[in-house]
Amino acid sequence: MAGEHGTGGRQPRVSETEALIFHQRGKPGKLEVNATKPMATQRDLSLAYSPGVAFPVRRIAEQPETAYDYTTKGNMVAVISNGTAILGLGDLGALASKPVMEGKAVLFKRFADVDAIDLEVDTKDVDAFINCVRYLGPAFGGINLEDIKAPDCFVIEQRLRELMNIPVFHDDQHGTAIIAAAGLINALHLTERDIKTVKLVINGAGSAAIACAELIKAMGLPGEHIILCDSKGVIYKGRTDGMNQWKSAHAVETDARTLEEAIVGADVFFGLSVQGALTKKMVASMARRPIIFAMANPDPEITPEEVAEVRDDAIMATGRSDYPNQINNVLGFPYIFRGALDVRARTINEEMKIAAAEALARLAREDVPDEVAAAYHGQRPKYGPNYLIPAPFDPRLISTVPPAVARAAMESGVAGKHIVDLAAYAAELSARLDPIAGSLQGIFEQVRQSGKRVVFAEGEEERMIRAANGFANAGLGHAILVGRENLIEQSVKSLGIELNENVSVLNARLSDRNAEYAQYIYRRMQRRGLLMRDCQRLVNNDRNVFAACMIALGDADAMVTGITRHYGVALDDVQHAIDVSPNRRLIGVSMALCRGRTVFVADTTGQENPSAEELADIAEEAAGVARRFGYEPRVAFLSQSTFGHLQTDRARGCHEAVCILDARGVDFEYDGEMQADVALSREAMALYPFCRLTGPANVLVMPAGDCASIATKLLQQLGGVMVVGPMLVGLERSVQIAPLNATANDLVNMAAIAAYDVNG
Repeated sequence: MAGEHGTGGRQPRVSETEALIFHQRGKPGKLEVNATKPMATQRDLSLAYSPGVAFPVRRIAEQPETAYDYTTKGNMVAVISNGTAILGLGDLGALASKPVMEGKAVLFKRFADVDAIDLEVDTKDVDAFINCVRYLGPAFGGINLEDIKAPDCFVIEQRLRELMNIPVFHDDQHGTAIIAAAGLINALHLTERDIKTVKLVINGAGSAAIACAELIKAMGLPGEHIILCDSKGVIYKGRTDGMNQWKSAHAVETDARTLEEAIVGADVFFGLSVQGALTKKMVASMARRPIIFAMANPDPEITPEEVAEVRDDAIMATGRSDYPNQINNVLGFPYIFRGALDVRARTINEEMKIAAAEALARLAREDVPDEVAAAYHGQRPKYGPNYLIPAPFDPRLISTVPPAVARAAMESGVAGKHIVDLAAYAAELSARLDPIAGSLQGIFEQVRQSGKRVVFAEGEEERMIRAANGFANAGLGHAILVGRENLIEQSVKSLGIELNENVSVLNARLSDRNAEYAQYIYRRMQRRGLLMRDCQRLVNNDRNVFAACMIALGDADAMVTGITRHYGVALDDVQHAIDVSPNRRLIGVSMALCRGRTVFVADTTGQENPSAEELADIAEEAAGVARRFGYEPRVAFLSQSTFGHLQTDRARGCHEAVCILDARGVDFEYDGEMQADVALSREAMALYPFCRLTGPANVLVMPAGDCASIATKLLQQLGGVMVVGPMLVGLERSVQIAPLNATANDLVNMAAIAAYDVNG
């Protein structure tokens, strides 16, 4: 059903080859274990293991609840499946479900800082499965069941909830139900309906549909107002064909026997079935201002376009990210478990589910932050028929949903720990994850809607071919490979991929724009030592020059290159056709993402030994990039000196750059010179109460280009940091130059950034 496995909606097209490479590259799989305590010395090991570990062992034996204080139990969820209903692929077995379960564990960590481990149980026997899982309680704070076929999933979840004293949650059921309920709350509000009086028809009677019916009933909708349908028609009292106890619980007295009959006059339709199940004729027969949640995945029961042909008053939601109001499970399960774990809940009950739905509904009614607006082309979405549910990358989710869930757990009596100050708890959650850790996701969403044409200059390289195909498969726009058709065709065949229809190949020598590009280069370079024949040769033979001409003359929107030539060489090629923007400084900015924190580092490519004036320019450019990604910049000028301690030329340059920004009257926070620990640590910064920064810096201006380059590469190799870039800033057209060792996935990211245009 909709958003069943985290990202939800119609997924971007992904080739088998690129998906397999992604999962295999480096360490196979998507997870690893990292120690949270130092393990460098013999004393560290003595504390971590023998003899030091004996002390928490004894304490836990005496007081079991202290396991939450001395172990990972309080932040650990088991993601468990037997592989009997994997995605839409069916029963492929426990081992085949492992990539999906690993992915679920990654989403827990990414969105709510919940540690999760996947467990695949190799049995279809319900009793054996239950007997396996029931004994895992001491190891985990919660159990997330996944991809288990119905009706087994109902039995398994119910019995495990009875046997275990930690939350057991089948996301395939309840995740969809909670997000759909949130959307319904707001749809009812907008159409001025009372939940106690509306008529709801649900098509589909699987786990998600049953969970929706149960949750909506718990919210106040009378049972007799819900008609449930399956492939055989209406589930009515007295029906025997294809029934089970879970369907029977929702059977009603009605003369309707088909979906077409049941939906006449209905206020709300929930589709958790198959594409095409709802027709335009059925929609036309619904009540005034109908609410239609067509959540079949990947294609809904009916599309918004089809509904619009017969009704102009309908409110719609689907499971797809390319339509408004996506029913996306990732809005629910990470945050629900976060709240449940933090109060040591024994279960996740109906009160907690309703609290999560209501919190999501309330959040959608608030003004959205800049980072959400950035994902909508800068147009700030506003609560209404096309914005019923918060965006998945809204940074306020982690500080909104878990406190609501925690409060409901405490008030309903299932919490083992009470949080006295929920406001302080919410503030702590806000700081727990980078509020814009989804910045790339926001960029991808905006690029996906803009349909830009991106040139992949080194089009004969296998990595470029895979990247261009990945870019197009992800729905990010049109990819243009510059190269010889026969060589690209050979590579495509050897790679075992099929080029997306939005990938085109352009041979520079055969292009009908070749002559005009040569004339363009000649006009620019004739007084810089190049003859016409030199310019023609450049356009014919240098793909970077040809690609740069394409975007300079409007035949494409952006460009990515870099994997066959050093950065400086590629940049020189590009500058044959594209100038630095007037009153701008050409710099490189790298974005480092690590452990819930994002920091921009500049200048990683441009100025080797910048003057104070140049440092000030770099700070302004980098601050602008940070804002393009949704951050309010806090700039630190880094040095080996902190506020006058150690006087060196570089330290004096940083100090003077601060004075220059003072004179310019810029509108962002900045200070320096300071060492890196002062810039990045509240505790270290507290030693300098006069520091102008209100929090740790998120933009670091390095005193020299070599410092910036060395720092980002060290972060990548030793710090477990994802580094995006360096991103080229300051040209008149959008060009990104990737590192020589960039992977195909890195190139897709750089192409998306090029299409987004960090220049502003």
